[in-house]
Amino acid sequence: MKNISLVLNGVLIVAVGILYFLHFSGKKGSVSTITAPSDLKIAYIKSDSVLKYYDYFKDMKTILEAKSKRLDQDLQNRGQSLQNEIASYQRNISNLTIGQAKALEEDLGKKQQNFRLYQQSLEQELVNDQNKMNEALYGRITTFLKKYADGSGLQVVFKFDPSSDVLFGGPGIDISQDVIKGLNDDYKVEKQGPAPKADTTAAKKK
Repeated sequence: MKNISLVLNGVLIVAVGILYFLHFSGKKGSVSTITAPSDLKIAYIKSDSVLKYYDYFKDMKTILEAKSKRLDQDLQNRGQSLQNEIASYQRNISNLTIGQAKALEEDLGKKQQNFRLYQQSLEQELVNDQNKMNEALYGRITTFLKKYADGSGLQVVFKFDPSSDVLFGGPGIDISQDVIKGLNDDYKVEKQGPAPKADTTAAKKK
């Protein structure tokens, strides 16, 4: 679950720009000032809060952690089994012929190689699962923010946390709670599934 807290480091941004800047024209000494439109509406969300309270993320994190634990246990069991075979070989090597010992060494060497390959495949599988979860999280949050912006007139939404470039944001433009509530409401409806269709069979029989 490494780097989960970084999943929104570029997610949660509908548009990022400098609101006020100086534009130097080609004429010597002339400077023109371009300012943002007076009706520009901006807001920010606290990404740590979204990750902490978004039910979808919590559910996916729990599932991924459970899978990681299960695969880790399987890997430990396989590793212990291989270790037992190596220990058995070491105990009985004096009773083996040179040919038998060589054959067992080759077999154990192949098993060790296969174990390392299996370990690498599990690690890659978990990385892929993590990436898929991050992509899904990105899609869900940005889709919601676009819908939220359509209804509120927002044009820019910033991510606000210690790693962001936003150094200060007044509480009046903090939409974290609205976003968390909206995301969770949508996820709750999704989990419930589509409403069951009304049974019209009885009505037709009448």
